[in-house]
Amino acid sequence: MSNKIKYKDKPWVSYYDEGVPEKLVTEEICLPAMLERTAAEFPQKAALLFEGYCVTYTKLKEMVDRLATCLAAFGVRKRDSVAILLPNMIQCVVSYFAILKIGAIAVMNNPLYSDRELEYQFADSGAKVLITLDLLGNRMIDLRTKTNIKQIIYTRIGDYLPFPKNILFPVVAKLKHLSKKVKHAPNVYKWKDVINDYPPRPPLENINLSDVAMYQYTGGTTGLTKGAILTHKNLSSQVQHIRVWLPRFRRGEETILGALPFFHVFGITTTMNLAVYMGWTDILIIKPHAKPLLDAIKRFKPTFAPLVPTMYIGIINHPDVNKSDITSIEGCFSGSAPLPLEVIREFEKKSGSIIVEGYGLTESSPVTHINPFNGKRKPGSIGLALPDTECKIVDLKNNKKEVAVGQIGELLIKGPQVMRGYLNKPEETRMTLKDGWLHTGDIAKMDNEGYFYIVDRKKDMIISSGYNVYPRDIEEVLFDNPKIQEAAVIGIPHPKRGEVAKAFVVLKEGEVADVKEILDFCKDKLAKYKLPAEIDILKELPKSKVGKVLKRELREAEIQKHKGE
Repeated sequence: MSNKIKYKDKPWVSYYDEGVPEKLVTEEICLPAMLERTAAEFPQKAALLFEGYCVTYTKLKEMVDRLATCLAAFGVRKRDSVAILLPNMIQCVVSYFAILKIGAIAVMNNPLYSDRELEYQFADSGAKVLITLDLLGNRMIDLRTKTNIKQIIYTRIGDYLPFPKNILFPVVAKLKHLSKKVKHAPNVYKWKDVINDYPPRPPLENINLSDVAMYQYTGGTTGLTKGAILTHKNLSSQVQHIRVWLPRFRRGEETILGALPFFHVFGITTTMNLAVYMGWTDILIIKPHAKPLLDAIKRFKPTFAPLVPTMYIGIINHPDVNKSDITSIEGCFSGSAPLPLEVIREFEKKSGSIIVEGYGLTESSPVTHINPFNGKRKPGSIGLALPDTECKIVDLKNNKKEVAVGQIGELLIKGPQVMRGYLNKPEETRMTLKDGWLHTGDIAKMDNEGYFYIVDRKKDMIISSGYNVYPRDIEEVLFDNPKIQEAAVIGIPHPKRGEVAKAFVVLKEGEVADVKEILDFCKDKLAKYKLPAEIDILKELPKSKVGKVLKRELREAEIQKHKGE
């Protein structure tokens, strides 16, 4: 049967939830217009909640318009770039929509990046203005001379806090180093000053779906980051596809947990832009650790929670989880990395919610696949391709040749969410986009019902004694061990076998295990050539702010270790 199934026939469409179409008639609406419409429909609804401080949609629109007026006065014009270097706070959302409002291009940057990384992204994007935090202000003033940035606007965590937190903040900030005095320098402005000084009357700009909305930089796990060029069409299509995938969640009636970092496109699409498009209340979480997440859920009762695996794992393993009511959550979306089945079961049991796993890349805005909310969910699967999305699996050595259904190859994607290309990188663009197909670099397979499975990253595959070893196969076995909380596997050099697998594990709090015990657990669950040759037990794994395990850092540590031997 599987030999007769072709990828072009889109077998996955048969398993869509009722009402989800194969092709969606998307409305032609750009992101600023989404905010305008939502503010008109739900003027007094809470748009943003930050530490209990509420901003209505009317107020959000006004703040956006004021900042947009300011940016235009600074000389920012259509197609100019403006950099944002902020965590999930009110000012981040305002900045993003203000930039887009005047037809400029938003450049989101990770506040944890080094000056070297930020200098590269500022210069590569050609950013003219930077909006950042006072904690980073002095560093950014010094860095500005190496970039095209003319003006800097800085804000504080304490700029928008409810009573009595706003009164106590100066004392708390001093004790916990949550604020910093920014030195005097030309063309450096306080956020509150520009918001108060400029009227909410930005110049009218004609914005088209084909216009560039963002330069979204990749995670930087393989050297210099690349700026994916994302258009208003890419991002508008995305939120509309996600909306149709979530029919049970009503416009203007939900509250979403804004824990995914907005400097990453996963957070931008599935939290910030989706909330604005749907008229939802967005609970902004500045540090998405287990305790603040539990506190926010308990206090603000979100109904929808897009999170990454480390957040789910942190919540269910936190000592306060059994005395916290998390049953307000009805639906969850998990992406960025595989979510262990044990974690899904435990979180769903405690919350009563449904978790659907999905998949995406920076280059696809990012979502391309999700499991159905009401239909068949397959553990370990990334689910079904979204409407308007084409997929196929091709041979790892010959990307012109499709492999049979059920066989492993590289996943290729085509759809309205796929980027225009990489900024200033024509060769990388040609390598990644071929004949309209996005070459993901992920090794995958599709079953005969059209559900897709990510086997591993192409670059992470280990070749041991001529056998292909996929780290994820080993990681899934390790996650089945009740003593193990997290696991990551990489390939390390071996004099006879070429490469072998090395595992890094983090034990659950209070658990004790040694290497022999963990290896014995794996022996009857993995082929001999897949067994880890080495196992390190760590206190924590290196991770990006989005929750991805940084295997590059593990590899680099191994290289340095062997150099010293």
